[in-house]
Amino acid sequence: MKDTHFDLLVIGFGKGGKTLAATMGRLGKRVAMVEQSAAMYGGTCINIGCAPTKALVHHAEHPGAGSPGERHRQAVEDTRSLTSALRGKNFAMLDTIDSVVVITGRAEFLDPKTVRVTAGNDVLELGADTIVVNTGAEPIVPPIPGLRTSAHLLTSTELIDLDHLPQRLAILGGGYVGVEFASVYAQFGSAVTVLDAGPRIMPREDDDIAAAATGILRDAGVEFVAGAHVTDVRDTGEGVKITYEAGGRTHTLAADDVLAATGRRPVTEGLGLDRAGVRTTPSGAIEVDESLRTSQPHIYAVGDVNGGPQFTYISLDDSRIITDQLIGAGRRSTLDRRFVPYTVFMTPALSRVGLTEREAVEQGLPVKVVEKAVADIAGMPRAKIVGETRGLMKFVIDRETDELLGAALLSIDSQELINAVTLAMRHGVTASELRDAIYTHPSSTEAFNEVLAAPPVREA
Repeated sequence: MKDTHFDLLVIGFGKGGKTLAATMGRLGKRVAMVEQSAAMYGGTCINIGCAPTKALVHHAEHPGAGSPGERHRQAVEDTRSLTSALRGKNFAMLDTIDSVVVITGRAEFLDPKTVRVTAGNDVLELGADTIVVNTGAEPIVPPIPGLRTSAHLLTSTELIDLDHLPQRLAILGGGYVGVEFASVYAQFGSAVTVLDAGPRIMPREDDDIAAAATGILRDAGVEFVAGAHVTDVRDTGEGVKITYEAGGRTHTLAADDVLAATGRRPVTEGLGLDRAGVRTTPSGAIEVDESLRTSQPHIYAVGDVNGGPQFTYISLDDSRIITDQLIGAGRRSTLDRRFVPYTVFMTPALSRVGLTEREAVEQGLPVKVVEKAVADIAGMPRAKIVGETRGLMKFVIDRETDELLGAALLSIDSQELINAVTLAMRHGVTASELRDAIYTHPSSTEAFNEVLAAPPVREA
């Protein structure tokens, strides 16, 4: 490579970084995209995150022919084909832009303006006017004796590519990742046990929502152990033995594999951020301001590595903020983000936006809550048509202004419904307006007509 100075250098092929690289490249800017592994072209989402996990969700919900092991194996093979195709398309998206070069290797800062890229014996030193760090996050393996060295330890990365179906799967952690995999593998036919240190799963959710989700998962065969503090993990001739304390007693659990689902941390180790003068937070994330600038004004951080919400769509919005800083008016920032929704892809999916009931009450707001079990919503025939009547819909409303404060939708199609609610909240649409809107039939959205017309179940 003759000219090693670029207008933009992006470290990490994630959603925000690749979108920014493509945008600037199409404008004729010289762009370098550095990714340490060709297996990660396109980033976490398409390779080891959203796309493969949700593909497994789909296969679990729509089982084909054959034994559980055969169905699981086919699902994994189909998922591999999907991610391979997406990876190729993502590489081509940048490789076909004349002013963009994709470099495979490990990057580290030498100084605020210079990055060294190493691939085997090959070393490049690159300079850039603007540098964007987009290295994402990685699973945390807790420091439990014997866990890290276990031959049966899995993170989400390994589990989605596992050739065999575990007959007995232990999951450490009852957060969103643990819940999704518990739902998927129970449907595939595994005996799933979730060990969680907290009093219940999904601690960010209201008690009634978490209880409803727990009931659905238990009916699917998932066992939960709350207040479980794992003290030891040991491999045996038949799998792994997990020792934990719960209820003042010591227990053991035998499993074929154990999934560590106890959170993710930003990937910053080995980047040489200290040499670049880039500060990090106590959690290891790169410290950024509302414009996503680091302590060096020409260096930005996007996506999971900056410590914000770990969602692909947040990384995409990060790219919009930086694009506006580089070639726009420079006014867009993270302060513009209002009401960011999320979905937990259990079956049926749980989607939420805004305040929980608990949060609204704690803030002293005048609250009323309307909710209805999906099975009781007469005006939602789609649920009965597709045979998925589990769950409930819940709205938290300001009883004085009729403002939508939040919603939790545990139902068929909730991953789509929540986007309509979010858009309504962003634009000040009241609960009554959402209630009285005209929706297609039969659809899941028309449930809003009935649920929002229901009498309050609670007021505060």
